[in-house]
Amino acid sequence: MPHTPATLLRRAVRPASRAASPHTVLLVMCAGYFLVLLDVTIVNVALPRIGSGLGADVGGLQWVVDGYALALAALMLTSGTAGDLYGHRRVVLTGFAVFGAGSLACGLAPGVPVLVAARVVQGVGAALLLPGTLAIIGRVFPDEAERARAIGVWAGVGSLALPAGPLLGGLLTEWLGWRAIFLVNVPIVVPALIWSAAVVQESREEQARRLDLPGMLLGALALLAVTFAFIEGGRLGAAAPEVLTAAVIAVAALVALGVVESRRGDDAMLPLALLRRSAFGAANTAAGIMNLCTLGTLFVLTLFLQSVQHHSVLLAGLMLVPLFAPLAVLAPLGGRITSRIGSRLPAGAGFLVAAAGLALLPRATPHAGYPVLLVAFLLWGVGLGLVTPAVVAAAISAVPGERAGLASAVNNTARQTGGAIGIAVAGAVAGAASDPARFLPGFHAVAVASACLYAVAAVLAFALLPGALRAGRW
Repeated sequence: MPHTPATLLRRAVRPASRAASPHTVLLVMCAGYFLVLLDVTIVNVALPRIGSGLGADVGGLQWVVDGYALALAALMLTSGTAGDLYGHRRVVLTGFAVFGAGSLACGLAPGVPVLVAARVVQGVGAALLLPGTLAIIGRVFPDEAERARAIGVWAGVGSLALPAGPLLGGLLTEWLGWRAIFLVNVPIVVPALIWSAAVVQESREEQARRLDLPGMLLGALALLAVTFAFIEGGRLGAAAPEVLTAAVIAVAALVALGVVESRRGDDAMLPLALLRRSAFGAANTAAGIMNLCTLGTLFVLTLFLQSVQHHSVLLAGLMLVPLFAPLAVLAPLGGRITSRIGSRLPAGAGFLVAAAGLALLPRATPHAGYPVLLVAFLLWGVGLGLVTPAVVAAAISAVPGERAGLASAVNNTARQTGGAIGIAVAGAVAGAASDPARFLPGFHAVAVASACLYAVAAVLAFALLPGALRAGRW
């Protein structure tokens, strides 16, 4: 009997017939996490080709990137609770299916509106996958030491996706066209979905929190309105009626979110009591600044390399590898440093090193050589490699042990929210790369402003993040 899609889908929702090796489960969960992070960076190098192929202006390209980031940020907290309620296996399988369907739709998109909608679908799938894969790993490795090693492998594989994104994106776009960066996900997702169904057993929490749908909807509305205001403000002007309306909606949604969350107590998507902890608030503010500056600057940097310096897609991807490679290499080392001396020094020093790298980017002119950029990329990447594990550890350590999962989800949400807003702001400031007279000063302004924000984050880290370990806690 042929294996039709319907047959495979029915098999996918059946319980696993027997317990598989924990390392087998770890492998397939790492595949899901790798895909989620790969699609954060793989798209950037293809943006000029997408723009020329679909006739998209800079605003359209911002939505192509932010469609994914917005869905990921808006659903991150809720998807973890959904796994507790309905089963992490079911949520992960759904995530693979939705992510694959979104990837296919992206690859076949006839225009920008369809592509943006498909990117949102991808982001929904990614939001289901990211916390679900980690929850399943935690269940199949009950021993604390083995679980720590497994999570280290999971995090390491995810880190590899960041340098792989520009390189793989450049190769695929140069040889097969920009649609290939999305279609390449499909032959990975299909076997991962079937394999997950075969080896992962269902797990859920006996006393899970209820889904906070009002909080999720209000948070998503606020984030969408803020992003719309910045993107369309860069296109239409800050005084445009659409922009002012979006700003009002964003403020109203944030106020309503605060009221709703304060009334829901322990069932709140974002318990406000946690944010009143100075170390927790500082860690997540620093995480948001990190991605705001990183992804925002990366957005305009990619346009600069291809549209201003006229490098090929492949060469631009190769040029960006030194930015992300230190993050993949140093993140495990940064984690060990943090475990020994606390988050304060690695985070503060890392932000200052990254700020020094960004401060060098204004030296990048249309005819500047690569060595100018290389030094900036290496400093920037080394700084991020120190900061990333430090701010995550600080957020988790600032709350009671039983809230560690929620703390991790909040930290991830802060990073994705910062990234979405950063892309919107950077594009609005720099404008279209086809207008170098405006774009180049705007690109340099984004880099300088990001360096300054990194310096602010460094002060925040030195002042409020925890120092050395005491009695097993920060």
